[in-house]
Amino acid sequence: MTNLCTVDVGGIELAYQVSGPPDAAPMVLLHALGETARNWDTVSAAFTAHWRVYAPDMRGHGRSDWPGNYSLELMRTDVARFLDALALDRVTVIGHSMGGLVACLLAEDHPHRVRRMVLEDVPVPYPRTGGSLTRPGGPQPYDWSAVLAVRAQIDDPDPAWRDRLTAITAPTLVVAGGSASPMPQDRVAEMATRIPRADIVTIPVGHRVHDSRPDDFTAAILPFLRSG
Repeated sequence: MTNLCTVDVGGIELAYQVSGPPDAAPMVLLHALGETARNWDTVSAAFTAHWRVYAPDMRGHGRSDWPGNYSLELMRTDVARFLDALALDRVTVIGHSMGGLVACLLAEDHPHRVRRMVLEDVPVPYPRTGGSLTRPGGPQPYDWSAVLAVRAQIDDPDPAWRDRLTAITAPTLVVAGGSASPMPQDRVAEMATRIPRADIVTIPVGHRVHDSRPDDFTAAILPFLRSG
């Protein structure tokens, strides 16, 4: 059974889904830009036999607050405060795309909080020339200003994010989407060389691996997650 909850994290209210045994080890799922916690519904049931699974809507997304101020660092702080508010000590973290960058920032700044980490199609952040963005028509489950702010950071990232990947101590599995993904796969592979205790697996279905092939995604990561 999945419960829908909210929690205050320093003046920002985050909505989250939680499922799995209350006494199981905690797992946190961090969604991509423009997604919500519900994007994990295709795979979360595979985790609940072993973990208490928490999937927050990041600020500016879904049922969480849309405060108008957005950055990856603020989202990192939100997640750290989320852990504090729910008294979660060390957690397993799975992050897709933007959520993976937030997971990396959390693991860099709070290494003792991250037990194991999975990064789904997350490239090492280098400056890039981003294409123009067109706002979708109609209501969307996210604040468009969050998309603009985060995309600007991803296009011109802080070099410290890249340099500090070597400080991550958590065992990490990088899941690459292969040539069908718009993410540069050489930079996804570089994640596994920069993070000291990282391995990589490729599931060649594009950027949305857990959506496109949920059974293959969970089959690839469960042995890693349960190995320690």
